[in-house]
Amino acid sequence: MNAPAQARSFWSAFGPGLLFAGAAVGVSHLVQSTRAGASFGLSMLVVVVLANAVKFPAFRFGPHYAAATGHSLLDGYRRQGKWTLVVFALLTLATMFTITAVVTLVAAGVAIATFGLEPLLAATVGAANGPALVSAALLALCAGLLSCGGYVWLDRFIKVVMPVLTVCTVWAMVTEWDKITWSWGALVPQGAVFDAAGIAFCVALIGWMPSAIDISVWSSLWTLARANHCGVKPEPRNVLLDFDAGYLATLLLALAFVLLGTGLMYGQGLTFENNTSKFAAQVIELYTRSLGGWARPVIGTAAFLVMLSTVVTVVDAFPRVIAALVVQLRFAFSPHAAPELRVPFEGDRRIYRATFAALSLGAIAILIWGMSSFTALVDLATTLSFLTAPVLSYFNHRAIHADEVPKHLQPGTAMTAWSWVAIILQAAFAAYFLWLKLGPGAV
Repeated sequence: MNAPAQARSFWSAFGPGLLFAGAAVGVSHLVQSTRAGASFGLSMLVVVVLANAVKFPAFRFGPHYAAATGHSLLDGYRRQGKWTLVVFALLTLATMFTITAVVTLVAAGVAIATFGLEPLLAATVGAANGPALVSAALLALCAGLLSCGGYVWLDRFIKVVMPVLTVCTVWAMVTEWDKITWSWGALVPQGAVFDAAGIAFCVALIGWMPSAIDISVWSSLWTLARANHCGVKPEPRNVLLDFDAGYLATLLLALAFVLLGTGLMYGQGLTFENNTSKFAAQVIELYTRSLGGWARPVIGTAAFLVMLSTVVTVVDAFPRVIAALVVQLRFAFSPHAAPELRVPFEGDRRIYRATFAALSLGAIAILIWGMSSFTALVDLATTLSFLTAPVLSYFNHRAIHADEVPKHLQPGTAMTAWSWVAIILQAAFAAYFLWLKLGPGAV
């Protein structure tokens, strides 16, 4: 392949990795990573690095499988047996409404704090109903944006808003560097990290650090969408390079948020508010204290746009997955379906639209009737993702090592071993957490 052709192949693959970053950088970073640094200090750096390392193979296998086979991970699941598809469908249905509610609520909180909407909302619908109303408006906005631009708009949007928040976060972290008490001992998790509340928080942090394993399926669909849009089948090595760059960016940004929370809040007796808009205002205030008053509108707008990008990716991905799932299940349970049948990556657009509507209504219902605590809702969604992670990681491992993946494109020995170790660690930690919650000594 000559140099121009190689360049075209690379740029045709470039994009899904940034979509991964756009979906991941949101609640896990703005909320959970900042809370981690504020509550436990530098020891959370180790937890964040380990969480990213343990999840890396499962996430990477999503775009890897799509590039190697031309199919989504859902097709890989179907080939493992219809029970795999059914399990994934049940896990998706069990988490998608809560996940959508959480990311939309955080985006609404950032919007309220950034644009000073709280007085207006209090005077019209009441302070308690304000976040739900703004969340509904954001979901409507996402519907309009996706209907106008689809994948192309989503791809371009992420490339614009991600760098702004990244630069501001790294800059703010650097200005607080000298306020952090550095020592090797501070990096070792101890004390409060190992009590019941500390373990529960670590579970919630790891659940979405950098994100839920579900996104590996999304990444495979985005990889195919990118290839369909460009009309070029990308090289697997370029797809993996794109993913690795996006994954590394999410890790570095998570570490920066932990350091920001550590430098400005750890050990000072300060805690975050259990209210979405007040929490968002506190996060924006952290930047303002570091960078100056000019940073308030800049970082507020950037944080809102990044959270909006997270909402857009989530509300696009779940309907896309459900539509593809319906098609895959239809063929899996049909006696006339050929095993090698190539299934359209988006499935039925009518299913996509119906799922989008149901997803939005379900998320709003949770925000109106099911939310008594902002942090509790976040921790519930992230904990559910934590418990499902070993199952989905195992599915991804089986898919990428299946017969339909050419041998020369399957992971090497080191990546395969890494994946097995990661699956075992995730399963062991999940079992330990369930034992703490449900075992003889559970409170």
